[in-house]
Amino acid sequence: MNSILYIAQGIGLAAAAGLRPFFPALVAGVVAADDLGLTHKLALDFSHTGYSFLQSTVFLLAVVVLLGLAFFLARRLGAERFETGPVGSALAGAGLGVGALLFAAVLAEHHDSPWIGLAAGLLCAGLAQLAARGPLARARARLVEGATRDAVAVYVDAAALLLAAFAIFLPPVSFVALAFFARLLYGTRRREGEKYAGLRILR
Repeated sequence: MNSILYIAQGIGLAAAAGLRPFFPALVAGVVAADDLGLTHKLALDFSHTGYSFLQSTVFLLAVVVLLGLAFFLARRLGAERFETGPVGSALAGAGLGVGALLFAAVLAEHHDSPWIGLAAGLLCAGLAQLAARGPLARARARLVEGATRDAVAVYVDAAALLLAAFAIFLPPVSFVALAFFARLLYGTRRREGEKYAGLRILR
């Protein structure tokens, strides 16, 4: 049973990082470092693994700096340019990388093979990214005011933060989130298929 919970932690953290990498990395790192004095039996601890840097002060400060930089660029460029340009691509790549590292670190903490976590983390983070891409683009397209469009990114950050916290302290939620992302991606692909089929008929 415990192994299932640890796997669920990895799934949820990786999926959350796929949405946005910063807050999941911060939440996991702070909990693992026990800076809040947490004693929950499911609290993380990477100190005796090859991924101990994820809870180091230097790493967490770097994440905070990057979070601030990302916020500044999003305000400067606007949400649409930020998400679809080079910065958005770099952010997506960081999400995949952080997701893979967090999943691997959770497995390494419990003496399981971290290589499995790296691969599974990439898959979970990638699924979350692909699933969220279409709905977020449609949401921005429906919103007219720039400030309202920019707020979508804040909601995504909040969702990533909440999912990371639930993944650590209520791991079964991760399976629900994974199923949700899979269903969301399936619905998006089906909608696109119907749209292309309609275009072929019109031709």
